[in-house]
Amino acid sequence: MAFFKTQERTKERFSLLLLDLEEYYFEQHTAYHVTSKSRKEKKIRGSFKVCSRSIIFDPDGLAEPIIKIPLRDCQKIEFVEKENNPFNDPRPPAITVSCEQVIFIKESNVIAPYRNERGSEKLTFELEDWSKTEDVVQTLLQLHRASCLDKLGDQTAMIAANLQSRLARSSFDKNWFQSVAEKPHMECTVEMVMPLVSNPGHVCITNENLYFQPLNGHPQHVIQIKLNEVRRIYKRRHGLRPLGLEVFCSENNLCSDIYLKFYNPADRDEIYYYIATFLENHIKEHTAESYMLQWQRGHLSNYEYLLHLNNLADRSCNDLSQYPVFPWVIADYTSTQLDLTNAATFRDLSKPIGALNQERLDRLLARYRGMPEPRFIYGSHYSSPGYVLFYLFRVAPEHMLCLQNGRYDHADRMFNSISETWKNCLEGATDFKELIPEFYGNDSSFLENRLSLDLGRKQNGTLVGDVLLPPWALDARDFLKKHKSALESQYVSEHLHEWIDLVFGFKQRGSEAVEAHNVFHPLTYEGGIDCDSIEDTDQRIAMLTQILEFGQTPKQLFTSPHPQRITPRFQNITRSSSINSTVGELSPVSLCEDSSFEDLTEESRKMAWGNMGNLNRISSHKIHKEAVTGIAVTRDGASIFSTSQDSTLKMFSKELKEFQRSISFSNMALSSCLMLADGKTVVCSSWDNNVYFYSIPYGRRQDTLMGHDDAVSEICWFDDRLYTASWDSTVKVWQCSSNNQSSHKKTKFELLAELEHDAGVNTVSLNPAGTLLVSGCKDGTVTIWDTSSYQTLQQVHCHAGTVHHSAFSPDSRHVLTVGDDSCMKVIDVQTGMVISSVKAEEEQRCFCWDGSSVLCGGQSGNLLLWDLLSNTVISRIPAHSGAVTAMWMNELCNTVITGGEDKQIMLWRLQS
Repeated sequence: MAFFKTQERTKERFSLLLLDLEEYYFEQHTAYHVTSKSRKEKKIRGSFKVCSRSIIFDPDGLAEPIIKIPLRDCQKIEFVEKENNPFNDPRPPAITVSCEQVIFIKESNVIAPYRNERGSEKLTFELEDWSKTEDVVQTLLQLHRASCLDKLGDQTAMIAANLQSRLARSSFDKNWFQSVAEKPHMECTVEMVMPLVSNPGHVCITNENLYFQPLNGHPQHVIQIKLNEVRRIYKRRHGLRPLGLEVFCSENNLCSDIYLKFYNPADRDEIYYYIATFLENHIKEHTAESYMLQWQRGHLSNYEYLLHLNNLADRSCNDLSQYPVFPWVIADYTSTQLDLTNAATFRDLSKPIGALNQERLDRLLARYRGMPEPRFIYGSHYSSPGYVLFYLFRVAPEHMLCLQNGRYDHADRMFNSISETWKNCLEGATDFKELIPEFYGNDSSFLENRLSLDLGRKQNGTLVGDVLLPPWALDARDFLKKHKSALESQYVSEHLHEWIDLVFGFKQRGSEAVEAHNVFHPLTYEGGIDCDSIEDTDQRIAMLTQILEFGQTPKQLFTSPHPQRITPRFQNITRSSSINSTVGELSPVSLCEDSSFEDLTEESRKMAWGNMGNLNRISSHKIHKEAVTGIAVTRDGASIFSTSQDSTLKMFSKELKEFQRSISFSNMALSSCLMLADGKTVVCSSWDNNVYFYSIPYGRRQDTLMGHDDAVSEICWFDDRLYTASWDSTVKVWQCSSNNQSSHKKTKFELLAELEHDAGVNTVSLNPAGTLLVSGCKDGTVTIWDTSSYQTLQQVHCHAGTVHHSAFSPDSRHVLTVGDDSCMKVIDVQTGMVISSVKAEEEQRCFCWDGSSVLCGGQSGNLLLWDLLSNTVISRIPAHSGAVTAMWMNELCNTVITGGEDKQIMLWRLQS
């Protein structure tokens, strides 16, 4: 539970939550509250706390209430000198406070609404250290003057000046270093941020630790975080400004170890980059795209992915105005059994909460159309501090009392029933709230009144206790278990991307948001208003307070449609029909009738890729005079064919380990080759604008296709169709047919389509089912085509120069490309989104991949094994003495053949 971490740091009864919002706790002194009843004086020992807007006295005895005196309600604060009358006992100096209101908190040590006593009161306090009394009074008088200023802006400025003066007069105490060998790198003033409160102090970072020392010594003198234990760091927007830094010492924990707010962005950035540099071997900087790829491929659960997206979008458990937001996923809270196989059980994730009820939406849209600019559909947000505490007040009652000036909400308006809350979200005129991560966690305490809080009686006379659960939940734990199962269900996995589009994605803003009925008040959006540009201090503070209380829309992470998750079945895709039909044909079930054989082959491939770092070179052969450009292998693996810029096609015997034939079609370079399914024909593309068909049994050229106006760069083949890519900016599709099956007969070539590009096409590749084609151009553009309609499905400019090679993943969901900008890009076929971008240390010229791992050949001649999920090189295998220019891998992925600029071909096998 997010709130527990900060509470665990102290066992004190006093909490910063007893302060007003935006108030600071400055200092404390051991003191006595002096009371006199029936002429008998009583002294109660405790802690006298000086705060920016109040005085708080925290008695040592738990039976006594904490006393809070707002400075704005004080009429007089006086220093009473000590009494040295020889006829009486000497009296120490005292502080007397005359006020119109006293607030009593935690009476009998019970968390309950505060008791306010109005009327003239005079309270007397004696400090244990007499010498400090006069200084404390002077401080209180200064703060009292600030609290009594008419303008809120003037109050805030005077208090801020007092705070900065205190910080400037102090520094981090280096006696707290854990080792004499520690070297400090930087120290600056910050505030530690916790839900609803912040605590000023000094941060110091060394070569071993990050330290925070609160100005007031609360909740402890120093908080220490070991740098080698840090796993994640995030820059944060705090109060709409880039001042926050959040540090996590765990990989998937909801709550951070510390959240710091700096006074200027430069200090924040310096510490951020220092930690990032120091920990480069321990942590990886993830992007939304890299997490998306892990989620799509099942390496992250829906829950984990949403947590990561929330983190990247500036959502933090320490900032209630930007608390992590999770979706309602279930719509059935009345059945006795929860059926996760029935689509009707689930909420429509393609619509925001406010659009789920058409009748209510119609009323909102009618108001929206008649509204002056800037217009908005929803007047309240789906996430705000009030909504977060609406769900969590049973475990965070002090936060609720802090937010609501010492009161609980009306009993009937509290979170009493999950079913009623869902109903109100559907029907309420201003209720559009989503859920929080706790609904999908393991701690059910927020659903139960374990603290035995007196939360009041509802209108029907019943006490507010535990949350009423749906009939299908046996108890609170069972509810969370089933609720989490719903989040990870097949239906939600297939539709979660639609909700992400609304909250973090391309439907968050602009015309797409209008069309999706997803328009909130402009103040909720990042960049919606520049508070620093508002000159009037009062207006600026009021605007900022309104924004923070109203709630904020997450930072936009995606500007194009979010890809769907890859799930065991593909039938339920709901995006555009042209892609639907294609992806439907790629279902693993439809690819192979013999599923047991397919499973066995797939398992072999997985094992091979898991072992790919153990590639062993069997032999190498220098059989060309220039760089190798293409490799093809006969079905039995006995013969290897290779093309080269030396204009020859070479046939090499694997058994005899020698080349047997050398064929030259012209004096121009050959650019690629492939083996036809009959195993008797090799097709070669040439820089002389032609494609050549070579008959293996007859040992001669069988056909020539003169089809282009410039060099043919690459070719691919599927079901009697030949696809030829050329530097003349086209890809041409040919129907190839011969009169009979004999290899000496001429082939007929019928041009079926000409796919136009804006630049020369350098690479072309088909997906395994032959239903999709990808082409890569010299201008860095990658285009995905539907081979049945020859329509463009996606076009992405993703490289800064020539695209060297492109290929589909085995499941056809993604395309990987490499270019002369040294980048590797993963493109989602369904949406066209670049979901992963890796800047390699050198150009990668060719590759084979399984969707997650890539074996690629680089400019230096090495083979690199990349893990795309973590964007790291797993293995580096020395290979050629020049760039690797061609690569072939067999179906079982356990044999690899490479060709290079060093004119060699190399044979590789996996070590068993």
